[in-house]
Amino acid sequence: MSHHGGLIELDSQHSTRRHDPVADDVTRFAAQPSSSTTPADEFSQPYLTHLASESATNGSALPPADKGIQAWSFLVAAFLVEAIVWSFPFAYGVFLESYLNDPVYSSQTHATTLLPFIGTISSGIMFCSGVVLYPIIVRYPRMRRPSVWIGAVLCAASLFGASYTRQIPLLFGLQGVLYAVGGSFLYFPTIFYMNEWFIRLRGTASGIVFAGTAAGGLILPLAFPVLIDKYGAAKSLRIYSIAIACMLFPVLPWIRGRLPHTRAHGPAPRAGNRQWMKNPSWWLYTTVNLVQSFGYFMPIVWLPTFASELSLSAVQSAAALAALNGASVVGGLVMGCLSDHFNTWLLTLGSLVLTVLATFILWGIFGNTFAGLIAFGLAYGIVAGCWSSLWMSFARSYAKEDPGLSTTLFGYICLGRGIGNVMSTPIATALVGAKSYAMASTTGFAVGGGRFENMIIYSGTCFVVSTGLSVFGWRLDLWSFRRQ
Repeated sequence: MSHHGGLIELDSQHSTRRHDPVADDVTRFAAQPSSSTTPADEFSQPYLTHLASESATNGSALPPADKGIQAWSFLVAAFLVEAIVWSFPFAYGVFLESYLNDPVYSSQTHATTLLPFIGTISSGIMFCSGVVLYPIIVRYPRMRRPSVWIGAVLCAASLFGASYTRQIPLLFGLQGVLYAVGGSFLYFPTIFYMNEWFIRLRGTASGIVFAGTAAGGLILPLAFPVLIDKYGAAKSLRIYSIAIACMLFPVLPWIRGRLPHTRAHGPAPRAGNRQWMKNPSWWLYTTVNLVQSFGYFMPIVWLPTFASELSLSAVQSAAALAALNGASVVGGLVMGCLSDHFNTWLLTLGSLVLTVLATFILWGIFGNTFAGLIAFGLAYGIVAGCWSSLWMSFARSYAKEDPGLSTTLFGYICLGRGIGNVMSTPIATALVGAKSYAMASTTGFAVGGGRFENMIIYSGTCFVVSTGLSVFGWRLDLWSFRRQ
């Protein structure tokens, strides 16, 4: 208890100084009796004690968390980073169509295999690289700022170089792999910094940031076809690479941490920060996230193809995808705000139940008309597109106020998302070619002669399984709360 007394003494010595939210939070956690702390509290205790003492000593030097011009300027910059880094791989389908229709590309060996995989490998690498990059930037804090600048340069340079190549392997390496490496270097330090700037409003902040992907996904699929029709795929890619540099570099000075490196790094080795691995609730959530990810990407990737089977125009097809992405912006913002006030497992369960209904009813039954497809896009965007806004809330619940551990757990959550993303392409290909058993010709199940029936059933089943697992997670959470 001696270190608790030291904290109280420090607090009294500096009572005339401006209170710092981090100091307030961590002092409260550190001062709790050890008998009342949960395992998550215990493994973050050394970090919290150290951070509390330093924040109390130098509190006036720290900008406020959750408020102030610096915090919200960071949030705007982080939103732009999210929109640029993630929306391009998800909008790659527009370039894919142009590549496959160009004999220069389509005549090359393995064109039909490698070209569709570029967008998937790009987003897959970025999802999965967090488990490697997060431990590095936590251990070596001085690498974070250089990583942000290097990542921005690689994102712009990789697409600029890809615009000059006509060889598919080089295109795959530049537009797929190198872009993903740059995006990872830029994105993951940004997420780490978000955990420092936002504590009480972390769910709201993550909802705003993650809505950037949907916002970019709303704009790029509408802008790229116009550019490609006018300039061609290569020149359009060059224009976009220059636009990336013009948009990113002015906001990168705002992508910085709130805490000095000495404090953000923590006082001691983090060998004790492994208690989360023994928490069954954590493993249950990662399983829910993985299963949900196996079904999530199917509608997003195949919705334009599904619309073409309905003989809809290119404008109507783009409208359906835009409805989905636009609704995801709203869903992400709302879910992020809700996660600051309500049980995260309960929000997860609600999202999954509504996603099941949207998939089977709006896509499977009413998806055979343009109105039904728009309704599905809006509903799916709101109830399924908000999923990533819950990640930070779950990471926070297991890491408490340790930003290093919180971002490390976020990396493992992204890994599950990445596995589902990468595996969606071969699974979808197999499902589309499988035998159909569609009996009603006036439903979404029967579109294209039942070509998409197995895909709809598969996606809906993934969400059903995730829902069942979430019920156990919610009950486990309630049981743990009653034991306290």
